[in-house]
Amino acid sequence: MTQRIMLPGIAGILLLVLCDSLVIAQGEQLDQHEAQQWREDLRYLAEQLPLRHKNLFHSMTKEKFETSVHQLDERIPTLSRQQIITEFARIGARIGDGHSGIRPLRDPKLNFRFYPIKLHFFKNGIFIQQAEKSLASIVGAKVLNIGDASVDEVYNATAELVPRDNEMTLKNLTPFLISQAEVLHALGFVQDMEKAEFTIETNGKKRVVVLAPMPLGSTLGFGRNPGWVDARDETKTTTPLWLKDPENLFWFEYMTDNRTVYVQLNAIANKPSIEGRPRETIEDFFRTVFDFVRTHPVDRFILDLRMNGGGSSELNKPIIHGLIRADKVNQAGKLFVIIGRRTFSAAQNLVNELEEHTNALFVGEPTGGRPNHYGDAVRIILPNSGIAFFASTLWHQEAGARDNRAWTAPHLAAELTSEEYRSNIDPAMSLIMKYQYDPSKDLVQLLMDAVRAKQYSVAEQRFKEFLDDPVHAYVSAEGQVNSLGYRFLNRGQTEDAIEIFKVNAKMYPNSSNVYDSLGEAYLKA
Repeated sequence: MTQRIMLPGIAGILLLVLCDSLVIAQGEQLDQHEAQQWREDLRYLAEQLPLRHKNLFHSMTKEKFETSVHQLDERIPTLSRQQIITEFARIGARIGDGHSGIRPLRDPKLNFRFYPIKLHFFKNGIFIQQAEKSLASIVGAKVLNIGDASVDEVYNATAELVPRDNEMTLKNLTPFLISQAEVLHALGFVQDMEKAEFTIETNGKKRVVVLAPMPLGSTLGFGRNPGWVDARDETKTTTPLWLKDPENLFWFEYMTDNRTVYVQLNAIANKPSIEGRPRETIEDFFRTVFDFVRTHPVDRFILDLRMNGGGSSELNKPIIHGLIRADKVNQAGKLFVIIGRRTFSAAQNLVNELEEHTNALFVGEPTGGRPNHYGDAVRIILPNSGIAFFASTLWHQEAGARDNRAWTAPHLAAELTSEEYRSNIDPAMSLIMKYQYDPSKDLVQLLMDAVRAKQYSVAEQRFKEFLDDPVHAYVSAEGQVNSLGYRFLNRGQTEDAIEIFKVNAKMYPNSSNVYDSLGEAYLKA
């Protein structure tokens, strides 16, 4: 039986009275004057977006945009304030790039409140990662339902409001929106914002907790909110490196036992001068790092970008130049880059350069940014509400002109579960530490050896085993295998080429390219 417990949170209780007038203003239908002001804001946005965005209609058609604006304009008199803002956010999300739209994290004009919990989308679901101290009993619980809706329904509906480059952007930002009272109310998942019902599960037992909102929201990512309780607090094991100092822009540590240099880069930005301490630049920092590598025994170099949301791409150059010159570590199996859902914008540009110019092996999750993407957003301030709407002004073609990838995929997948987080286990570092580079186990080499021996069924089995391995969850080997087929075809080994193209078509049945290549080989035969 599900247990129901009232857990409003101390901060929520103290601030309910102060926020009462704000709640009423946000929840009720607007008067005629207010509705007219919102319609003016909408018309202003509709005029400015095509002028300010580099290519507004790269993902949605002009007709779709105009229809969305027209429909919202007609509905505004029937909507509440939070519903109107939510629909503005929906229009922004339809633009289809991670830099354009409404950013609720950075705009106090929204006046949206948050439930005193921090949610995270782990590999095994959405869990309460942190909470205000009075809610310690629910920290680490899995969220099953909000109101009468499953958390999956809530996630999918809320995701439609999030600016995104790909699905990883959604995994990063959507859980934050799910903790916003006005968003849940606007979407119809919470009827009474002051008493939101969350069904959670802990140790196989379900219960319903009732939360009250607070004006200030939680921080995004893995930084700790002051005075809050974290799911890792009861764990006695050592804090993993990646969570040791997540608020520090950049730092490094040398692990003597395994001769490994670990560098965490959390923003592409220089450190400001603080309390008389001189400003530290990325260039100065990496000069120190590479001097250390040159003068110490180093077998492994790890650059952790999993929490890096970007900054200025102009600062990437000393990192790339330093790694290119660092022959000691710029080798297959020695240079590792940890990436993830928060690797975005200028950090994505750094990943592009690492992929192009170094022998880095990527570990973790896919990046939250696209290799080629829109960015460098400007603010469009809506004249009446004062809300900021962002529009990308540049197209960053940092990867090849034909590179349409939604993300940079890891060579080795390592996705964090809630239990690993709670137990201070870092699957990415665990994978790196046990990894042994063996060129004989390269997929192309394995297929080539089998085909040369005319063991075509063996080639197919090796290919399948490679793709079935969870560590290769995000690897697409289609291009590599297709190139191998053409290598045989160009040497006149048409039968071998046909067999390679056939197995590629079997593994990637939805790719038109593999069938085109197979047809070309048949034609030559």
